[in-house]
Amino acid sequence: MTTTTRRARAARRRGRGGRRLPPGTPFSATPRLLKQLVSDRLGMMTTAAGYGDAVRMVMGPRQLYFFNHPDHAKHVLADNAGNYHKGIGLAQARRALGDGLLTSEGDLWRMQRRAIQPAFQHKRIARQADAIIEEAAKLVSQLRRHAGGPPVDVVREMTDLTLGVLGRTLLDTDLSAYSSIGKAFEAVQDQAMFEMVSQGMVPTWLPLPKQLRFRRARRELDGIVGRMVAERSARSTEGDDALSLLIVSTRAEADPAVGRRRMRDELVTLMLAGHETTASTLGWSFYLLDRHPAVMERLRDEVTRVLGDRTPVLDDLHALPFTTMVLQEVMRLYPPVWLLSRLAQADDEIGGYHVPAGSDVLISPYTIHRHPALWKDPERFDPDRFDPDSPDTRPRYAHIPFGAGPRFCVGNHLGMMEATFVLAMVVRELGLAKVRNHTVVPEAMLSLRLRGGLPMHITER
Repeated sequence: MTTTTRRARAARRRGRGGRRLPPGTPFSATPRLLKQLVSDRLGMMTTAAGYGDAVRMVMGPRQLYFFNHPDHAKHVLADNAGNYHKGIGLAQARRALGDGLLTSEGDLWRMQRRAIQPAFQHKRIARQADAIIEEAAKLVSQLRRHAGGPPVDVVREMTDLTLGVLGRTLLDTDLSAYSSIGKAFEAVQDQAMFEMVSQGMVPTWLPLPKQLRFRRARRELDGIVGRMVAERSARSTEGDDALSLLIVSTRAEADPAVGRRRMRDELVTLMLAGHETTASTLGWSFYLLDRHPAVMERLRDEVTRVLGDRTPVLDDLHALPFTTMVLQEVMRLYPPVWLLSRLAQADDEIGGYHVPAGSDVLISPYTIHRHPALWKDPERFDPDRFDPDSPDTRPRYAHIPFGAGPRFCVGNHLGMMEATFVLAMVVRELGLAKVRNHTVVPEAMLSLRLRGGLPMHITER
């Protein structure tokens, strides 16, 4: 390498004003990067992580700043969170979700969070245990009917379950009447990823099959929200569930049209976030337990010892530590939210590197959770990493399946309660074995899904 070439590379790393930028990856702005962005986003993040904890990827006019250390995550998500608005991926999802809690910013987000927070208070969530247990019992009965028969798509079953729990615990509504919700949200995620990849090069008005499917899904979601609000408004809206709280909050808007729009955006967002992540975690749990029979037996032993053959109660939640450890390890390997994208509002410095205003900043729980300097044998499924009796020397932000900082997932306690009871009740009663010739592939959409579902054979214990 000549002296001139070295100076040119150093100048690019310093950027404008001589400030130090993260090193660029060799695969920036290449067909390899674009291919991974389209079909292997986890591979793209993993490849970037292989070049260091701070990496810059160039994509045409855009530069992606990838940071992969707990200290970086803490800075972006917590210490200087006000400088970082929602970024790539979620910006595209706004066309479907609108300005709900997941995508809104600033004063609007703070108002939305305050309005919905009472529905997630610890005492109220604790009162939802019976509803969760009843829905889990229905799931067990449903799966038992398939014992010895053709395989069942466990992901679809978990999606139906989590929608049922969401309806009962947060909305006081029977969502089984809206069977198209799951498919509609799949279309929303597909379109958001398509727009992220195309970077605006494909007009959204073109009648492409994917875009036509998205428009139908958006109309379907609008209709569902309209029916839910009309039915609740005809009844009392004095409850402490999220739907009642949102109706009361949006009625206070001076402009009724603004109120209706807010109601629509917040309910659509709540329905997506309230079921998709837990369904994903449960799907990955059954997949990993099938691959690790020793862990399954240890889990089943705990559940049988604690619950026997009786119906669980709320107090059992804290008597199932290994069940919780299993779920934490599942979310380490397959975090339901695999990417936290942000857009820098002003110049900043992260880990000693300059980040210009307007830059896309990427924090990936998927790669932080597999960082070899933080996790011994990071690809191995080992729930004992989360043994509460063992000393944990890892940084706080080494495990962030629910995000972090002010935008930490408001439904984390409800999600953990649901996943714990469902996992315990299913493994106590049933055996689940993946269809042998089915290959499981992670699909990085807005959440980390199992591409093509998870067909499993059901057996009774």
